[in-house]
Amino acid sequence: MRTRSISTATALAVLFSSAVLSVAAAGSASAASAVVTSPGGIVADGALKRVFVGDSSTGKILAADYSGGLVDSVSGISGVSDLAVSDDGATLYAAAGGSHEIVALDAATLDIKARYAVATDTGPRHVAFAGGKAWFSYGDQWSGNLGSVDPAVDPVSGTDAVALGQLPAGAMIHDPALLDTDPSVPGLLAVGETGLSTDSMAVVDVSGTTAQLLAHYSGDYTLNSGIGDIDLVPGAPQVLINGAQRDAYADGKFSAAGAYPSGQKADIAANGLVAQVTGAKVAVYRPDTTQPLRTYATSTSGTADLTWAPDSSRIFALVGTSGGYTLKALTDPTLNVPTLTANAPSTATRGKQLTVTGKLSATVPLPSGVKLQVTRTDLESPSGKALPAVTVRADGSYTVTDTPSVGGTVTYKVAYAGDAAHTAVSASDKVAVSRAKPTLTLDKNARVYNYGTDVAFTAHLGSTYKNRSVEIWANPFGSDKPNKLVKTGKVNSSGNIGAWVDMTRDTEITAVFKGDARYAPRTVKSTAYARVKVSTAVSKHYKTAKIGSTSYYWFHKSTDPLLTTTMTYYKGRHQRFDLQVYSGGKWYSADSEYFTLGTSGKSAVYLEAPGRSGIKARMRSVYVNGSSGDNVNTTTYGSWKYLYFSN
Repeated sequence: MRTRSISTATALAVLFSSAVLSVAAAGSASAASAVVTSPGGIVADGALKRVFVGDSSTGKILAADYSGGLVDSVSGISGVSDLAVSDDGATLYAAAGGSHEIVALDAATLDIKARYAVATDTGPRHVAFAGGKAWFSYGDQWSGNLGSVDPAVDPVSGTDAVALGQLPAGAMIHDPALLDTDPSVPGLLAVGETGLSTDSMAVVDVSGTTAQLLAHYSGDYTLNSGIGDIDLVPGAPQVLINGAQRDAYADGKFSAAGAYPSGQKADIAANGLVAQVTGAKVAVYRPDTTQPLRTYATSTSGTADLTWAPDSSRIFALVGTSGGYTLKALTDPTLNVPTLTANAPSTATRGKQLTVTGKLSATVPLPSGVKLQVTRTDLESPSGKALPAVTVRADGSYTVTDTPSVGGTVTYKVAYAGDAAHTAVSASDKVAVSRAKPTLTLDKNARVYNYGTDVAFTAHLGSTYKNRSVEIWANPFGSDKPNKLVKTGKVNSSGNIGAWVDMTRDTEITAVFKGDARYAPRTVKSTAYARVKVSTAVSKHYKTAKIGSTSYYWFHKSTDPLLTTTMTYYKGRHQRFDLQVYSGGKWYSADSEYFTLGTSGKSAVYLEAPGRSGIKARMRSVYVNGSSGDNVNTTTYGSWKYLYFSN
């Protein structure tokens, strides 16, 4: 069982930028994710297929499945800063610095099995399981040391299971050290200093009764630029520092042994694969290589910690999110992700050949003679039509030629199915292929109709390829009336289609042809206008009689005529009252004034009596588009009403 630790303080201080992880975790999408506020260790248990994550701020340990879904939790682990699992996967050990304990828990249930008091106020900080014991680090910036918990000690025997001061003679470590183990060599323990003064480290053999020093280094950053992460390298006498620098150890000494591209932290799988956090990504490397096997994007808040599944099938990463750090499973780490591009012309002419080019490349060599599947999607093949596959050239480039018979947006997709070493990948690009402009007309533009007239509007469609359908929409003026589809269907043999519209308001009529494979969509509009319905009733007169050929309402000179206008109602509408007086053979305007219509559409106005006889007057009610308070109808003049004042 491989366990490892990194500095929590360092992990939280280093924040990286990128997008959210693009990997989809397997399993139930409905399961809640494991989220922690302040990461306090992470370890995977291969026997139970569980991942354990500590939260130092809440004193909790969370258990998740291999998809990152939360399955259990336990509280009361004060200041948990690191986790380790026993070789058999049955026991989980937690470094609880807040209560100065190593807490042993049942890995299957998270029930607490034992609490081991650590008689120091400077730890424990990090924990690892090796040689049948739980090893932990403690100390301060001046002096760091190792302790161990022997779970085989019977608590009733009187023997203390906890032993302090286990750092071998000759090794000097400041601060509570980072710890790491290697399942291929169960008795080895790597120890790395986290302080700022030196970059001390050691490899210790803990397989026997007492810890034995195999190699030690203490210097002023001459070998490494400080130590924020340390990993034992499986199958080689090396340690990996900060996810990048490889240091070999032999004859009690360390020496530089190569490097991966710059990193901050890492974990190494049992098969030697290195999962490295660098800036805005997690990269996977084969041993001693410089090109990543696979790269995953991480979040804008960085990756605080990561660990491999013991079977090397996936990586578990604590990724920064708005709620803290979320456990994510990064799957298929051994499959390289190729890069595939597709470049098509932005425009093309229907019926003429076009060329799509691109390139397939990968950091892990691709097989020779790779073929790409090509699919064309267009108006006549919305689900896609397979075109002949193309072979990738030795330099990774490819060329697709095609003659589109269909216009509109045409999408060319190229796809590589993947192989034993590479994931599937695809790319696409769109082409705007030309289409002919169809003839489409709509009659009766700018016509004016009386209120309530039923009007037939006719659209005419010229030649097209297959589509002969036209929609006719009516959009009355005013925000309270929606645009309404009044007719849809195929045009007749003459290319015509008609629709009736009840003209109660000014109305925008729209004819829509949605296009087909060879003719582009087209829309035309026609605006027709509707008058309001207006009438005026006269009262208080004592008779009607003609003067010349004109009929007048006769009033006594001291009677106030009552003029009641009825007009099509609209919220906030006013009618304009026009008054003229006859003199010297001509009509002269005497007054024009706006009056509010009631909700019934009526407006009653008294006209003040002149007080003398022989006066001729006339009035009318008018709706004025815009000035009457709205613009949903065209300006409409009511008929004149003639008034005569006698004795």
